[in-house]
Amino acid sequence: MTAPEVTFGCNFNVEGHGGYWDIAEFAQQAESLGLDRVTIGEHVMELNPPRPTLLSIPAMACAAGATRTLRVMTGIVIAPLYHPLILSKMVSTLDVVSRGRLDFGIGISGQRETQVEFEALGIPVRTRGRRTDEMLEVMKRLWTEEHVTHNGTFFDFEDVTLLPVPVQRPHPPIWVAGRSDASIRRAALLGNGWYPYLFTVRRLRATNEAIRQIATEAGRDLTDFHWGLAQPMAISSNPLEAWAMAVENVGERYVTSDRTAEDIARALCVAGTPKDCIKGIEDRIDAGARDINMRFMAPDKTGLFRQMEMFATQVVPYFRA
Repeated sequence: MTAPEVTFGCNFNVEGHGGYWDIAEFAQQAESLGLDRVTIGEHVMELNPPRPTLLSIPAMACAAGATRTLRVMTGIVIAPLYHPLILSKMVSTLDVVSRGRLDFGIGISGQRETQVEFEALGIPVRTRGRRTDEMLEVMKRLWTEEHVTHNGTFFDFEDVTLLPVPVQRPHPPIWVAGRSDASIRRAALLGNGWYPYLFTVRRLRATNEAIRQIATEAGRDLTDFHWGLAQPMAISSNPLEAWAMAVENVGERYVTSDRTAEDIARALCVAGTPKDCIKGIEDRIDAGARDINMRFMAPDKTGLFRQMEMFATQVVPYFRA
């Protein structure tokens, strides 16, 4: 199979990897292996007591400073936790210092265990979607106009000019993450990309088709749209070992009374030998994914780097032949 327009990135998974936090080393490893981008999610405070987490923009600034050609992606910034002025300024700063290598991934954080961070910041969690829609509209103005005045439902300011403007014009591509119908519409109407996570192949295909339909009805051109995917992966020469990691990291976390941990893992993960993983990636490309970021499931830095190298040397070349 030849898919010359497919890009492959790698997610820095702060939940695992044995307390490994060296973003610069991770980014350099990804660049040396020929991967296209690195990304990281974020939380201010997830759970209580919380587990350690990073913020995406400063982490990706570190990655950008340690590399030369690698794209860096906020995957994702929880937009409604910010004021649009400061978030716009942080995004334009990162795009400038990275010399235009930023992909701006945003979402609203719909997980129940993250409500604590909204409460800590005094932001009503039920407003997060509407706040984000308003933010996207005004942030685009802040990146492209001077003397911006805005009077909205959640934000008001007068005569604001943010300089320097982003290197990428009119602004860095906005990848919208989410699972709801509202997030699909947000991606179709306000975003430059769609970035689902923990989707079955069937659901991925359906949401991609829905975005195309919504955009068509709105008269919106999706020629340069990013059809992204955050993909949990475990790759090993031993397929049983790979699937055991997928079950432990994804299946057991999302198991329900109706479905076993193994069923969940097989529906949501790509795992097994390089040949198995090629087939899993092919299925997702067939469902419409074009910019795929791998979330390797490994217990420590050594395992992470081993999987990154195996993927880069034994899977990626198949799609770039």
